[in-house]
Amino acid sequence: MDNTGRQGGSGTGGDGHQAGQRGSGPQRPRESGGGILMGRPFGVPVYVAPSWFLVAALITWVFGGQLDRVLPELGRARYLVSLFFAVAFYASVLVHELAHTVAALRFKLPVRRIQLQFFGGVSEIEKESETPGREFVLAFVGPLLSLVLAGVFWLGLQAVEPATVPGVLLAGLMVSNLLVAAFNLLPGLPLDGGRMLRAVVWKISGRAMTGTVAAAWVGRALAVSVLIGLPLLTQADRSDSFGSVDSLTDALLAAILAAIIWTGAGNSLRMARLRERLPGLRARTLTRRAVPVGAATPLSEALRRANEQGARALVVVDGAGAPTALVRESAIVGIPAHRRPWVTVGTLAQDLQDGMRISAELSGEELLETLRQTPATEYLVVEETGEVYGVLSTTDVERAFVAAMARTPS
Repeated sequence: MDNTGRQGGSGTGGDGHQAGQRGSGPQRPRESGGGILMGRPFGVPVYVAPSWFLVAALITWVFGGQLDRVLPELGRARYLVSLFFAVAFYASVLVHELAHTVAALRFKLPVRRIQLQFFGGVSEIEKESETPGREFVLAFVGPLLSLVLAGVFWLGLQAVEPATVPGVLLAGLMVSNLLVAAFNLLPGLPLDGGRMLRAVVWKISGRAMTGTVAAAWVGRALAVSVLIGLPLLTQADRSDSFGSVDSLTDALLAAILAAIIWTGAGNSLRMARLRERLPGLRARTLTRRAVPVGAATPLSEALRRANEQGARALVVVDGAGAPTALVRESAIVGIPAHRRPWVTVGTLAQDLQDGMRISAELSGEELLETLRQTPATEYLVVEETGEVYGVLSTTDVERAFVAAMARTPS
């Protein structure tokens, strides 16, 4: 599902393409915790979430019951065939996700990971498409590949007997891929069809936000339709009452799908509004004024100079005045006042590493991405001429980011 700005996915419940920093602070999320690592096609890690095993067991049980009616001679072996179907179906979901991933990589959009989970798959794409045309293509390739797979399975079905294990498997995979494609083409966020609708409205209006608002509200309407319509649709094919186990199962499934779609649409809208506020995160305005000090300077003396100049950061410089390290704020806090005359700033400093020098002109998503690429507590902010402007603390960036999120309506 797509519960943020840019996510691509597929499966029983839908899909999405998720931007990496949406809804999180400027720290880079760790790849671990995504489930079991299955491989790295195209250099992108693929994880299977623990929830996948639950849906695999459910598919095995349901499909096994269908096999018992079609091929009763299989006996208990039908569950082995059903398990194969569950794995093959999610392999199809993975192909759907890889379509999004390959398109994203072709458009120079980094993909953090692919995750297979309870209601399908997620391709976590870290940046937004730059044009509505690319947005449309990126969203459409997933359902297109599902339709292609359905066609391949249909061709295979022509070469086998229908009332056989291969025939039943091919028919099931054909139908399931058709359903995946059809569901994901529904025109509401967070589904692929919603991303396509967003691209069309974006193209017509000239504003990405207008497209997001339209597609998100269509997604919410779609969630209500699923909640009410799915149980009615399935009940129309049955003669039993609404109090039956099947009817309750349909209602529960409809509620879960509706909740996922509603939440995903809301998150997409909220993150789009947040992105409108991100340009307010400017390195220049968040940077602390800093004073240069030698590595042998006592901490008490360095703090005295900083207080005199109204500075809130210390930069360690060499004999030529070139910055070599940054004094960590957390280290200063840990030194009691009575010990500060005997502690030199050099012992509390972190050497400047690659990526710890950033431009004062950075802002918004570009600033967050730069900080994520080189995690640190402080960064040296420099002008285009190379002149030191000050020190940027991630604490200040996180505080500004949280404030921007708090001002963003759902």
